[in-house]
Amino acid sequence: MGTFFYMLLAFLVGVLVGWFIWGRLRGELDSLRGDLDRTRSERDRLRADAGRLTGELDVCRGARADLERQLGEAQGAKAGATKAAIPAPSALMSTSAPAKTGPAKTGSAKTGSAKTGSGKSTPAGTTSKKPAAATAAAAPKASASKAAASKTSATAKKAAPAAKKAAAGKATAAAADKADSLRRLIGIGPVNERKLHGLGVRTYAQIAAWTATDIKRIEDVLEFDGRIERERWIEQAKLLAAGDEKEFARRFPTAGTASNT
Repeated sequence: MGTFFYMLLAFLVGVLVGWFIWGRLRGELDSLRGDLDRTRSERDRLRADAGRLTGELDVCRGARADLERQLGEAQGAKAGATKAAIPAPSALMSTSAPAKTGPAKTGSAKTGSAKTGSGKSTPAGTTSKKPAAATAAAAPKASASKAAASKTSATAKKAAPAAKKAAAGKATAAAADKADSLRRLIGIGPVNERKLHGLGVRTYAQIAAWTATDIKRIEDVLEFDGRIERERWIEQAKLLAAGDEKEFARRFPTAGTASNT
């Protein structure tokens, strides 16, 4: 009896569990079916939209073809109107008729001469040749003066670069003559002086006017590292450029009067 009861209970539990599992699976199956139906309807709607857009595209293509045709006709009509508006050359439109010239009537057609105060007559068609001779004589003089002016300007233009070069050479020579003895500064020997000369530094005033950028550039060339600031080149150069030998000797007693070598 007990065995039968347990078997019946197990059967009922199995039926309940199976029913529960089947219900869940059935619900999921129904959900999947609903999703499939929605996907199908969405597919049908997209197909309908694609067909509608295809029809609209065909309509737009036809409208574009019509517009291009109308544009071509309008451009052809405009070109024809432009050609019609261009006037024909005067040589093709008309030819100049030869002018009819007749004998000029003068006050006294029979005599053809004018009487002067002395009773002598001169031909009526003659005029004085003096103004024409004066104009012909003045023309060569004007052309000669223009030619001389052009030669002078060309000579001045050619002489200008030479004058500039000469002035630059004089300035360079003057700067070379006024070059200071840079070896008076502590830290500058013959080698460094030659390098500074190669960089165009020849006077105390140039060193006194150095900026931080100039200091870095000079140190890169001379392969220094803060030496200019440590040895106070700019301070020394300012004193020497101002000619303050006493203050220079007081501040830098180890510096020489001519050089530091």
